[in-house]
Amino acid sequence: MRIVNRLYAFLGWAIVALGGLHMLTTIRLSSTPAFRVWFFGSGLAMALVGALNLLQRAYGPAAPGLRVVCRIANVFLTLFAAVAGALTRASLVEYLVILGLLGGASILSFVPASYPKSADA
Repeated sequence: MRIVNRLYAFLGWAIVALGGLHMLTTIRLSSTPAFRVWFFGSGLAMALVGALNLLQRAYGPAAPGLRVVCRIANVFLTLFAAVAGALTRASLVEYLVILGLLGGASILSFVPASYPKSADA
């Protein structure tokens, strides 16, 4: 089950990185200030949900409230990304990357083997 735990860590860090990239990309946008604020905010949301997954991975067994919040955030961000991708006509590769990361983290957030049972992980 250690591989599941490591995969969950990878997905959490990848979501944080993707959120950071999203925020950095805001600088290069040539659109309205309001759109740039929303675009940056979406990246911030991704980074925070990635951080929630990392926190759940580390403290999930001891923090039932964290588990609930993380799972809800995962489900809603995955749904938001699916709708946003449809509205913006995202490419297949973009869909696969974002839904693979967010969907994978959503699934693993419900798998008890995703977080360590002891302090060795």
